[in-house]
Amino acid sequence: MHVVATAGHVDHGKSTLVRALTGMEPDRWAEERRRGLTIDLGYAWTALPSGRDVAFVDVPGHERFLGNMLAGIGPAPVVCFVVAVDEGWQAQSEDHRDAVAALGIEHGVVVLTRADRAPGRAGAVREQVRARLAGTGLHDAPVVTVSATEGTGLDELRTVLDDVLDRVPAPPAAGRLRLWVDRAFTVAGAGTVVTGTLASGTLARGDRLQLLGRAGERTVGVRSLQSRGADRAGLEPVDRAALNLRGVAADEVHRGDALVTPGAWPLTGLLDVRRTSGPAFPAVAEQLVLHAGTAAVPVRLRPFDDDHARLSLDRPLPLVLGDRVVLRGSGQGAVLGGAQVLDADPPALRRRGDRGRRADQLARMDPSGDALLEVARRGAVQPARLRRLGLPAERAPEGVRVLGDWWVHEPVLAGWRQRLRAAVEQLHERDPLAAGLSRGAARDLLALPDAALLEPVLEGTGLEQEGGVLRVPGRRHELGPLEDAALRLEHRLAAEPFRAPEADDLAALRLGARELAALERAGRVLRLGDGIVVLPSAPALAMRELARLPQPFTTSQARQALGTTRRVVIPLLEHLDGRGWTRRLDAGHRTVAR
Repeated sequence: MHVVATAGHVDHGKSTLVRALTGMEPDRWAEERRRGLTIDLGYAWTALPSGRDVAFVDVPGHERFLGNMLAGIGPAPVVCFVVAVDEGWQAQSEDHRDAVAALGIEHGVVVLTRADRAPGRAGAVREQVRARLAGTGLHDAPVVTVSATEGTGLDELRTVLDDVLDRVPAPPAAGRLRLWVDRAFTVAGAGTVVTGTLASGTLARGDRLQLLGRAGERTVGVRSLQSRGADRAGLEPVDRAALNLRGVAADEVHRGDALVTPGAWPLTGLLDVRRTSGPAFPAVAEQLVLHAGTAAVPVRLRPFDDDHARLSLDRPLPLVLGDRVVLRGSGQGAVLGGAQVLDADPPALRRRGDRGRRADQLARMDPSGDALLEVARRGAVQPARLRRLGLPAERAPEGVRVLGDWWVHEPVLAGWRQRLRAAVEQLHERDPLAAGLSRGAARDLLALPDAALLEPVLEGTGLEQEGGVLRVPGRRHELGPLEDAALRLEHRLAAEPFRAPEADDLAALRLGARELAALERAGRVLRLGDGIVVLPSAPALAMRELARLPQPFTTSQARQALGTTRRVVIPLLEHLDGRGWTRRLDAGHRTVAR
């Protein structure tokens, strides 16, 4: 299936041509048929000589309905450009040509209509049209002269159109779906129906989709499908689709809304773009209207240079890298030009000179996407995010490290490791008694986007971690000004291993809880409780004495054997119990474990 949009000046016979090719009436409104003037989009379909099905989206040509025309041509990959032989190239021919150029449409056929009204002018009009289409994707498009009223040239047009469609690349059927809504209405007994051109992805009855539009985001279900007037179990691109939706009323869906694969598309209100046609950006008004798919959204233009700018959208749209958009004046004027999306998630511009730097970056960007450049800009990003933005992200490029679910730019990873090592070293220098840098503080320091990144970052720092803190290896034994007090305490305990100093003794040595914790981390003392410290060798020495006692022994016997007080012996015995060296039998007796 193929979808072809018409284009051309008002009253040049677009609807008459579609009617002659398909035998169907594309003008849906009685007012259109009464006035002989297409106002809104019309739809018709037929089969070509090859048996290929083709659907036509017939667009209005009058300047007042240029927005409707852009909604019809926006999602269509092929165009049938119509110029009447008796009138030649006209004002709206120019606008429609500019729209074709802005959208980057490269496949189509030029049809010279009403040949019966000016038999001798076809050659001259052909040359005129060739000249006007130079520089667009239709510069080499085949030209066919017809008279729809007399039926001449229609068979040739069908054959030529078949040849053109044969050269159109097959759209991705397995990709994510984005269907721009061009109509929404209610069918009695069925409910809400929306229509659009399915340009990529597949549809099936029962699918769950996201509806993105003026009313925000909501999930809808596909109750049934139709295409070309017949029920379908599923649809593949490119095709005209009518979806009967559940979960939304018809008045809650509008032209310009989009149905998309859930979770597969970003919604963006900010775009960095490259000019593809039209005047240089600094010469364009600040307030414009952007047309994308079937949507028309007010935007604010902020030029970076002649060819690159930032667009701030009045409401977010599901746009990605490579998408083509049309720009018009805010007063619903003529087509000004076109642009291609280079970044649907652009960086904030806060510092002086950011605009100039951004212009340089955009000038170097490939519209097909550069994953390395995007990872470098963000530092770390999940490849799923890049794919949502339209970037190729199947394999990490050179210069990018894969850390779990994240891609990290190697210089950024090296910088994280360097900063973390330096921060821990500075902490040790500033405060030798500090236990180290906590993991939470490390994550905050590096502003890691995911806590899971801390482990792979640590692997290259040479730091050790224990008890949730990070330290420089060997620094745990460096006590700085505390060393003198540590030596005096060790000397005292070496003489009387079980005579733990009293609070006043510790205060005289200026050893508070923080200092004692530092001594314990350094392996210089063992804390048995608040303010009760012995040497690390004390448990082994105690076991030597306790083993000599008659078994089982009492707490009092242990106190006497060790030559200490209840203040010390009780926490010491509990420590031995905890290590499994002694075993408590009852409230007053223990035994040495065998």
